[in-house]
Amino acid sequence: MPGSKSPKGLFAARRLVEKRKKFRWSDAEYKRRMLGLREKFDPLEGAPMARGIVLEKVGVESRQPNSAVRKCVRVQLIKNGKVVTAFLPGDGSLLFVNEHDEVVIERIGGPEGRAYGDLPGVRFKVIKVNGVPLKELLRGRKQKPTR
Repeated sequence: MPGSKSPKGLFAARRLVEKRKKFRWSDAEYKRRMLGLREKFDPLEGAPMARGIVLEKVGVESRQPNSAVRKCVRVQLIKNGKVVTAFLPGDGSLLFVNEHDEVVIERIGGPEGRAYGDLPGVRFKVIKVNGVPLKELLRGRKQKPTR
């Protein structure tokens, strides 16, 4: 074929493979995956959960069209010292968390590692406080250990 730029024929396989390899780099997802950008810039470094120390309690205003102050905490991760904002799910869960508590955080399940729902810039949520699940504290089944 006179108009084709791809090599044709019996011995063209290696060149076709090399060409495909070269052009895959223009695909953004492939490039991010190959360069390991998700792990490189992820505060949890690819792990599903991480432990951290509560630095302060903060209220994050939700985005339009909602209007609320969502209760969050600033957490310094133990493994690398990075500081992230984590959401406190549940009604009254802020009462169970104090400064200098040890919490376990996980991803909040938004789209592709981005912020979730109406929370601007919040990508994580608290699941445990001082080794006790936050759900159990909210239900009143367990008590937070006192130091």
